[in-house]
Amino acid sequence: MRSSNPVFSRRGFGRDNGYAGFNTAPQAGGPAVATQANPYAQPTGNPYAQNPYAQQQQYGAPPQAPATAGRMTIDDVVLRTGTTLGVLVVTAALAWALLPVDDANISRAYGIGIGAALIGMVLALVQSFKRKASPALILTYAAFEGVFLGVISNIVDNRIADGAAMQAVIGTMAVFAGVLVAYKAGWIRVNRRFYGFVMAAALGFILLMAVNLLFAVFGGGDGLGFRSGPLGIVFGVIGILLGACFLALDFKQVEDGIAYGAPREEAWLAAFGLTLTLVWIYLEFLRLISILNSD
Repeated sequence: MRSSNPVFSRRGFGRDNGYAGFNTAPQAGGPAVATQANPYAQPTGNPYAQNPYAQQQQYGAPPQAPATAGRMTIDDVVLRTGTTLGVLVVTAALAWALLPVDDANISRAYGIGIGAALIGMVLALVQSFKRKASPALILTYAAFEGVFLGVISNIVDNRIADGAAMQAVIGTMAVFAGVLVAYKAGWIRVNRRFYGFVMAAALGFILLMAVNLLFAVFGGGDGLGFRSGPLGIVFGVIGILLGACFLALDFKQVEDGIAYGAPREEAWLAAFGLTLTLVWIYLEFLRLISILNSD
């Protein structure tokens, strides 16, 4: 299984699940998906084509339930994504309000925020390697991630750049809306080449950031300078662009999941993936704003 998220793999819309848009094609009797929309598909078949209702129709028996029963819809994805983001926003607001970042409390708040980030990362990795979505796990991840975002946003907003958090939120919403419009209009074509390019670029980006972090930890200062100064601005913009590309991949995976009749619980995986990508974009905006406003 391959991920469309810059940090974590996740099961559900991947290659070995058989209905992602990069290597599958529907069998006869399966959900109607035009091959023109997926010219890079391989004839491995749609594992959801042989659902009970499809078999009943194939042998002439009347269906006992609508063909869409139990399948993922766009409403399911919107509802679960809204729920996940809602939990994240609420816990972020609580962390902002309850964990002051003045001189006397900043170390405590920062420690709690980093601890929450580490717990959130572990929970995200656990969900990534699970074969099925766990709503409780995903919502718990969102809660801890919200604590981290609330603390780090409060620190940046109050100690580096006033209004940075709102600017980062607006920037994230603008990227989301822009990519959605571009994707629906067909200006972004998500195919195998696009997928390979984005994954290669993300891998290189993450490796460079990891090397920079190691140099910063063991050598002190800003490491190789990838996250500060003019070079930091360049990499911040690249990070945002990568996040936008991953949004396009997320939209494609949701579209293919719906078209191939993925089960309804897969909507939680879609919500999980979209949340990860939006958090990535928000943090890149916050980092970029911090660099632009630093002395």
